[in-house]
Formats: sequence, structure tokens, C-alpha cells
Amino acid sequence: MRSRFNINNYSNLGQRAITAAIGAVVVISAIIFSDWTYFLVFACILGFAQMEFYKLCGLDGMLPLKSFGTILGLLTFTVTFLIEKEQFPNEYLFLIFPILSLVFFIKLYKKTDKKPFTGVAFTYLGIFYVAVPFSLLNLAVFSVDKVYHYEILLGCLLILWASDTGAYFAGTKFGKTKLFERVSPKKSWEGFLGGAFSAIAVSFLIARYFHSIQDWKWLVIAGIIIIAGTYGDLIESLFKRSIEIKDSGSVLPGHGGFMDRFDGLLLSAPFITAFLKIF
Repeated sequence: MRSRFNINNYSNLGQRAITAAIGAVVVISAIIFSDWTYFLVFACILGFAQMEFYKLCGLDGMLPLKSFGTILGLLTFTVTFLIEKEQFPNEYLFLIFPILSLVFFIKLYKKTDKKPFTGVAFTYLGIFYVAVPFSLLNLAVFSVDKVYHYEILLGCLLILWASDTGAYFAGTKFGKTKLFERVSPKKSWEGFLGGAFSAIAVSFLIARYFHSIQDWKWLVIAGIIIIAGTYGDLIESLFKRSIEIKDSGSVLPGHGGFMDRFDGLLLSAPFITAFLKIF
């Protein structure tokens, strides 16, 4: 009798490796193939991540508008993409703001909601925390001559993944000095330095092959990811710790949920985009 593949039969490290390999193939292929495949895959990631955020808020007794908030997040991502792709004029960006204000109207008619403004606040927080960073990626990939450059996003992700991988193995092997014990007891300075070394090494390699931006900018982006990415991880840990859970979800074996996998990107994206647009 043939045995069926079951990822749960593998160790945590094995599950992480399998999930990471499959996810990397899907994401990298989508980014390289075309701007539309990038849009579709990252819209899906955004939708799942934002729903996870709202689900976690619900576990803590909050009542955000889960479906409508996620639709608003996807709308923001879509509009910014089409503007950067020059399918929409820039003025269409202003449509987002009146649509966002509909959250207040909807909450006004929620008769059983005892704390409507708490729900409003967490609905907007999901958009600002998850959807806005993903939407800013659109500005980053089109930052050079208004042309889609997959190398920019792919390079950022490779640096981020190198940082995460280096931090994981260095922390597991050498981790002794706690980085931020109150928020994340397992993270160590040794892991942070291992991640930093891996990120910088990969940025040097990327600079040799990806020429959409100048070589020195890749090093700056690596620095942003090392610092902002680490804080992004810590901030999500703080959020999960406040509601006493370990992972944001279980859809990605060995990694948890989509927010667990992309927490570093959520905080890095605004800094990377601002850097690329200004310099």
C-alpha cells in the first residue's frame, strides 16, 4: 500500500523547509513572470494576512469589520498598482478616502456593538498595518522610470529570507544573549547578528546581478531589512503575546500563518519604498 505524503510527519525544521521551498517557488515565479502574476499572488497574500489579523483581533474580544476591512485593503492595493502601472490617473487615489470613511457608516448601524469605535479603530489598524505596506510595494517595484522591475522586489525578498534563515540557524546554534526577552524569549543577539551577516552577504551577490538600482542601494536596503525586519518580527510577537497565542495561523506548516511569514516585510516595506522614492 502506497503511503501518502503528509507534511505533519516531518520535524518542525523539515516542515519549515518544505513550506519555504514551495512558497518560494510560487512567489518567485509570480514576481518574475509578469507584473500581473505578481499582483494576483500578492493580492492573495495580502487578503489572507489581513483576515488573519482581524481573526486575532476577534480572539481578543475586538469586533473589526473583517470582510469589509479586507476588501478595503485589497482595493488600496489594486488602486495603487493600477496607478503605478499607469492604467489609472493619479487622481483615482483620492477615491480610497471616501470609501474608507464608509467604515463609520457601517458601524453606525451595528446595534449590538457596544464599543463601535474600538471596532472602527481595529478595522483601520488592519488596513494600515497590513494593506498599506503591501500597497507600498507597488510603488517600489515601479520606482524606476515607472516600469515594473521584478528585481527590486525579488532582491528585497531574498535579503529578507536570508536574514530570517541566518537568524534562525545562528540563534538555534549559538543563541544565548536575549535580544528582547519580554516580547520574544527565543530571539537572541547571536541570531540577530547571524541574520545580519546573511542579509549583507546576499545583498552583495544581488548587487552583482540585479542592476535596476545602484549597488550601494542594495546595501542600504539590507540595513533597512535587518533593523526594520527584526522590529517587524518583534512587533508581531508583541501582538500575539498580548492575546496569548503562539502563531497567527496554521495554514503554513512550520511557519504558522501569513503574518508570521511576512511580518518582517510589513515594517520594512514603508522604509524601503521611502528610500527608493527619495534617493
